[in-house]
Amino acid sequence: MRSAVITTVHGRTKHLCRQLRGISNSAKPPDMHVVVAIDDPAVTDVVATNGSAAQVVHCRNGPGPLSVAWARNTGALAALNAGAELLTFLDVDCIPGRNMLGRYHEAAVDPKHRGALLCGPVTYLPPPLDTGVGYPPAIETMINPHPARPAPRDGEVIASTDYELFWSLSFAVTAETWHRIGGFCTHYRGYGAEDTDFAQTAAAAGVSLRWVGGAHAFHQFHPVSDPPVEHLTDIVANARTFHRRWGWWPMRGWLQAFCERGLIRWSESELRVV
Repeated sequence: MRSAVITTVHGRTKHLCRQLRGISNSAKPPDMHVVVAIDDPAVTDVVATNGSAAQVVHCRNGPGPLSVAWARNTGALAALNAGAELLTFLDVDCIPGRNMLGRYHEAAVDPKHRGALLCGPVTYLPPPLDTGVGYPPAIETMINPHPARPAPRDGEVIASTDYELFWSLSFAVTAETWHRIGGFCTHYRGYGAEDTDFAQTAAAAGVSLRWVGGAHAFHQFHPVSDPPVEHLTDIVANARTFHRRWGWWPMRGWLQAFCERGLIRWSESELRVV
């Protein structure tokens, strides 16, 4: 099963360099790596400087918030056109564990899981001690999966029906399953909800959800706010889009936090910025 990693990039050069090194150190490297550069002409040089054979696909976002959903679909199309049969999506913030790609591949070829939406545990890393060097090669010693998501034992695959837990930082699907889901909905722009929408679309299509033990990804540190007030406008717009499509509100924790700060008005039927 020919495999591809798909990464979208906009301005995170150091993160991309570390990810490229992580992929090169994988026990089972992918057959191809597609890097979608969103309004970022520097990516070609970054890939070349790191000795990577990744295919760089440049796309123009235009004015307004980033369309990560569209960029992911663009990367998937490039991989499929090159013969990929297994698509692994990995955010540029993430470094793959040494066995991540192999564990996804094992699950994908297993008849019990082949048509499933495959997710792996994610560890959120602290700031690197040396920002120039980054994280140590023995990154596996830092495994500490996020407690809000399942983290099966290495080699174990567990089924779940809680599609709200899906996140698009790290996941894999076969080409057949990707077509069955239909890709990411491009009505979402900027931050929030497109991954929740993708999971709901998968559920509606009858695609099962699996958590793959040992498919560890490591999310590199970068400053964030909680709640993410800098993304308020995007989150509100995307929540409205999701509500129109599915009839319920996503990102409820953030919406409640915005309410408590007097930033939005939110009810079962209304959501707007104050």
